[in-house]
Amino acid sequence: MTRDPVAPDDPRMRDYTEAHITSLLGELNRRGMPYGLLWGSASPGETTLDGRILVDFGNAPISTLLNLLHLLRDLERNEAWHR
Repeated sequence: MTRDPVAPDDPRMRDYTEAHITSLLGELNRRGMPYGLLWGSASPGETTLDGRILVDFGNAPISTLLNLLHLLRDLERNEAWHR
C-alpha cells in the first residue's frame, strides 16, 4: 500500500501528547524488533518545535515516528500475502 508521508508541519501533529508518543514508541519497538530497528532509549522529548513535541531519537518530529510505523505496518501486511 502506498500513501503520502505525514509532513512535519501537518497541523494534526500538534494533537499528540507524551502518552500518545510513548504508546507509539512501544509499537515501533515491537514492530521494528524483527527488522533490527531498535530505539530502546527513544522517548517523548522535552523539546518542542513550533508547538510540536519532538521524539528523542535524534530530536525527530512525531511525523518521522508515524511514517516509520506506516512503513512497518505496510511491510507486515505485504509479508502476510507472501506466506
